[in-house]
Amino acid sequence: MECMVLRRSSDGYLGRQGGFFFQGISAESCGSKRLCLHVLTIPPYSEGTPHVHAGHESGIYVVRGTHTVRYGHALEFSQVLTPGDMVYIPADLPHMPVTGAEEVVVVVARTDPNEQESLHLLASADLGGELPLSEFAGAR
Repeated sequence: MECMVLRRSSDGYLGRQGGFFFQGISAESCGSKRLCLHVLTIPPYSEGTPHVHAGHESGIYVVRGTHTVRYGHALEFSQVLTPGDMVYIPADLPHMPVTGAEEVVVVVARTDPNEQESLHLLASADLGGELPLSEFAGAR
């Protein structure tokens, strides 16, 4: 078993849930068995797609940008996040980011080593009806 260093590059992909994921630690990039770790950039004035990570926990560290995370079975809860905040998202909990005027950069860790495999996008019917409107000041 070897230690592997992944250097930051412009390689990455647009996540199905929104935002640009820079190539990070995953099963695909280095053979990780239980961990996925990425730097995610989310553009200003955007809302991610509501989603869950089936069977997998996530941890998020906010590097840059103030934004809101909406969460709950109907996205009925929200928290404003600022640089230095950490967020724990239990497995199977619907959530989505909402940005205001600032670009947001976060580090995302997940217990699923596959980058997008456990990701399930949610439609409004999955959330019990209409999607709630963003309440983040300045987000549209």
